[in-house]
Amino acid sequence: MMRIISLVLAFLIGLQPALADGPDGKIPGGGVNGAAIDTNARVLAATGGAGGAYGDEGYDNRGRRLPGGNGPISRIKDIARLQSARDNQLVGYGLVIGLQGSGDSLRNSPFTEQSIRAMLENLGIASEGGRARAKNVAAVIVTANLPPFVQSGARIDVSVSSMGDAISLAGGTLIMTPLKAADGEIYAVAQGPVFIAGFEAQGQAERVTQGVPTAGRVPNGAIVERQVQAAMGDQSLLTLQLLNADFSTAVRVTDVINDYSRARFGKRVASEQDSRTVMIRKPEGISPARFYAELENLVVESDVPARVVVDERTGTIVIGQDVRISRVAISHGTLTVRITETPTIVQPEPFSRGVTAVEPNTAIDISQPDAKVALLDGPDLETLVSGLNRLGVKPAGIIAILQGIKSAGALQADLVLQ
Repeated sequence: MMRIISLVLAFLIGLQPALADGPDGKIPGGGVNGAAIDTNARVLAATGGAGGAYGDEGYDNRGRRLPGGNGPISRIKDIARLQSARDNQLVGYGLVIGLQGSGDSLRNSPFTEQSIRAMLENLGIASEGGRARAKNVAAVIVTANLPPFVQSGARIDVSVSSMGDAISLAGGTLIMTPLKAADGEIYAVAQGPVFIAGFEAQGQAERVTQGVPTAGRVPNGAIVERQVQAAMGDQSLLTLQLLNADFSTAVRVTDVINDYSRARFGKRVASEQDSRTVMIRKPEGISPARFYAELENLVVESDVPARVVVDERTGTIVIGQDVRISRVAISHGTLTVRITETPTIVQPEPFSRGVTAVEPNTAIDISQPDAKVALLDGPDLETLVSGLNRLGVKPAGIIAILQGIKSAGALQADLVLQ
């Protein structure tokens, strides 16, 4: 008898998660189109695996596309942001003290001396009329990003950058610096030791610098004094903005959210406005924070335009996955023209009336080593990169080739020059 009771209890315990009501009171099997909703409000796959509330292409229980998709899969939180959840930039002017003779030279940075005198007067110390000659102080600009929904008393990181002729900020301490927003109000106060990533060593005849010793950070160096009003408690309409504007991605985000909301709430809640904006209407009976928490982990197949980014200063080339090149013939080689002047001095015969003259002698040598003619056809990224490598050119040459291909109309992508 005890064995039968134990088996019955084990069977009931095993059924307990399936019998538990979800957040909206629904149990598995009560969704739309046969989809189920678990206790975390995730749309479960309908019986049979692929399909369910997400159509014929197939998604798993968290909205991820099943194998067989064409584009990259991304979460909504990684490709979009809520309009109300935005950062605010802060800026302030301050002093870094305690430098080891690497601060501003007060003759070239008079504002540093004025700031020192003003600081001493605020501390109740009367400064003398003579010029100060301290080299352990540097005037800096302090910047920070104030995250959304941050409360008074929270700490944020700040960046410190020298604005004078200081050599290094190593070992310095940022003294109390108010940070203001665009409205002119003080939202945070920064203070603390400055950490830099570079260093500088100097002798009488040589100087070695690595990194940027005149800029650094103060981790958790600012205390928030005033919070930005960005409450979500009474918002019934959420504005979702894509980080990269694209009509295809905006439509896919809208469809994924509506498929989820039909199974979760029984109605459509999202509508695309343009290539960047998706409007979402919050259902009743759920807070905006909890509602967006359910949506931000849904995944979509994101799409971006084909683009080639070229930085001519550093020789950096970034080629997107969807870049295509029509079949073209390319000739690339270095043309070298060498002009050598070897003037000859001509002397007149002895006892003649002639004069010394200079006879010009010019030699011109033209060579074109490593000149190649190759066919370039890029149906995909791997073939394109292999074709460029076969030409055996350096990044500067590849940049010139890409610009020429774009001018010829064979580059099926945007060429962005930086």
